[in-house]
Amino acid sequence: MATPKPEQPQEEVEQPFLSHLVEVRDRLLRVVLVVSVIFIGLFSFANDLYALLAKPLLAHLPEGGTMIATEVASPFLTPFKLAMVISIFIAIPFILYQAWAFIAPGLYRNEKILALPLLVSSIILFYAGMAFAYFVVFPLVFGFLTGIAPEGVAVMTDIAKYLDFVLKMFFAFGIAFEVPIATIILVATGITTPESLASKRPYIIVGAFTVGMLLTPPDIISQTLLALPMWLLFEIGLFFSRMILRKRKEAAAAEDTEEDEDRDLSDEEMEAELDKAIEEERVLLDHTDAADDFEDDESNKKP
Repeated sequence: MATPKPEQPQEEVEQPFLSHLVEVRDRLLRVVLVVSVIFIGLFSFANDLYALLAKPLLAHLPEGGTMIATEVASPFLTPFKLAMVISIFIAIPFILYQAWAFIAPGLYRNEKILALPLLVSSIILFYAGMAFAYFVVFPLVFGFLTGIAPEGVAVMTDIAKYLDFVLKMFFAFGIAFEVPIATIILVATGITTPESLASKRPYIIVGAFTVGMLLTPPDIISQTLLALPMWLLFEIGLFFSRMILRKRKEAAAAEDTEEDEDRDLSDEEMEAELDKAIEEERVLLDHTDAADDFEDDESNKKP
């Protein structure tokens, strides 16, 4: 009769899993707490924040043109939603830090060295994409869209639909500006090489314009303003990925050199080194003897 297996190994397997779940719960609670604190601080300024967000559109509306609210609760819910989304955007560094603190113990040292700069760069690039959308894309897009309205049509955008539109644009440009990070990760993990990506440049350009067509309004200005930065950021990611590979090769070559210097010599190599040393010693002795003989001859020639 087979003896039952002890329960201790199962407990040892389950305990780390449960501890990970507890850690995930704690970090999620911290994220919710931070977002809630930021939201409480921003909620009283929700209307001012919406006015600032609507400024690029209001600047291009005809004289006397305004935005409208077609739903009963929109004047309250729309600024409320905006304050919540801004709270999450502001808390992104803290959210990503919590994710980093959770996965960092399971990474190797070289992975940590690469992952931390990429994490910081991804945050900066996401904010840069949002800023590019607000300060560059919105004025051009809204100027174009309001300028092509048919005669006799008053442009009065619903505040809820406008918020959905600009949030989608913020998200699209924020993600698009992560192209260098994606390129570096693909190369660093060995999925592809800089040469392979460079050879596919025409397809990547077409893909950038396709993404711009899908993520932006149906006008050529916004599509181009999304596609061109994606292409430029791809080239930047390609440059840094080549630099990372070059540094890796230099580090690997230095390690190989150190290993060659530290490793033990084989019997054949030891014999070759010994023969070389004996030959050098023999040549040195021959030169010494010749010099002594020359000195003796010179001394004998003297009267």
